[in-house]
Amino acid sequence: MTVNEVQDSIIEEFSVSDDWMDKYNLLIDMGKDLPAIDPKYKMKDFLIEGCQSKVWLHPEYNGERIKFTADSDAIITKGIVGLLVKVLSDRTPEEIIGADLYFIDRIGLRQNLSPTRSNGLLAMIRQMKLYAMAYKAGAR
Repeated sequence: MTVNEVQDSIIEEFSVSDDWMDKYNLLIDMGKDLPAIDPKYKMKDFLIEGCQSKVWLHPEYNGERIKFTADSDAIITKGIVGLLVKVLSDRTPEEIIGADLYFIDRIGLRQNLSPTRSNGLLAMIRQMKLYAMAYKAGAR
């Protein structure tokens, strides 16, 4: 699936209910479904700066695509990073850099997050794109 096809499926999944409590529960479930990050990556080097909760993000680049694994110590934040991993993992650096993450506004996520969680969301996106830029530039 393309980045936009994955985003469209997320939008469809979140459109089932208008109640944000239901949507938060969906986020929590997505966090529970997030593949486990290897405990050796739960260290400062992989901690995202700018998040109120602890969020670890590990990129693995095979020379063509970047696969992300992530975790958080907060259940809603884990769901948020899970959404980003679902959309951006197993993509080329170019796809990640060029991705217009329109699903965030379409599902109402940005409008329903506290300012600190919203800042954390932006920090997660920024970190994923920075990894992609570094791999595209050839930095390891």
